[in-house]
Amino acid sequence: MAGSSLGTIFRMTTWGESHGKGVGVVLDGCPAGLPLCERDIQSFLDRRKPGQSRFTTQRSEGDEVEILSGVFEGRTTGTPISMLVRNTDQRSRDYGEIAYSYRPGHADFTFDEKYGFRDYRGGGRSSGRETIGRVAAGAVAVKILESLGVRVAAYAKEIGGIAVDPERFDLRERDNNRLYMPDKEAAVRAEALLDEQMARKDSVGGVVECIVDGLPAGIGEPVFEKLSANLAKAVCSIGAVKGFEIGGRLRGGPGIRQHQQRPVPRGGWKSRQDLQPCGRHSGRHQRREQDRPAGGV
Repeated sequence: MAGSSLGTIFRMTTWGESHGKGVGVVLDGCPAGLPLCERDIQSFLDRRKPGQSRFTTQRSEGDEVEILSGVFEGRTTGTPISMLVRNTDQRSRDYGEIAYSYRPGHADFTFDEKYGFRDYRGGGRSSGRETIGRVAAGAVAVKILESLGVRVAAYAKEIGGIAVDPERFDLRERDNNRLYMPDKEAAVRAEALLDEQMARKDSVGGVVECIVDGLPAGIGEPVFEKLSANLAKAVCSIGAVKGFEIGGRLRGGPGIRQHQQRPVPRGGWKSRQDLQPCGRHSGRHQRREQDRPAGGV
């Protein structure tokens, strides 16, 4: 199976299955000398681990990370960084019935069609636990970006049609509720909606938004290596993600766009108010300062 790697200079390769002995990632291209320890990774993994609320899978995993290589005396050596998270609550017997049937919305059928064989225990390689490797690699990437003055923040912008009110937006509130919404009132309403849908044995979709501040101009290449193209590939490779946009252009509709194009001020964009619907992407490259990609689930 090919296609488990992402990136060129900074490259991650995730590995492992939901009900195997563990999952993890090999990260290549990290510069030497970066301070790094398990605690730096664990804080991110603790945010994604299962069993923290009634709205997530009830599988109970500690998701404790081990750094196996690439770090010496608390600093990266410049060699590949290998990280492992062991599976401890893989109840494979719970999946016995789907060994001979296919679940809607899962990769069961396509795995069988492509390979003639599949690991039916929790989805195997197509399980959501694959994202553990992405989160661990992302934790390292965040440290590198912060050293360059680039800041990244993501949150649930909308769940089941209940959206964050810009007037109540407070990023500090994101970590105070189980839905990671930076709007306390919207989070309470979304929880009530989810309870209703769960009682009906149904689900809802949502939108995750990510704000990136401090990016220098010119990141990306003219054709197949556009920043927006690579971001879209990374985000849309996550299971259940069905859409991606930068800025608000898709929601702006297919109408005439003259009103959405404003002149570039001398010296570039300076504030959030300058943000255009295209998310400061101009033609091929990243513009200045801020980018707002969103993924729909």
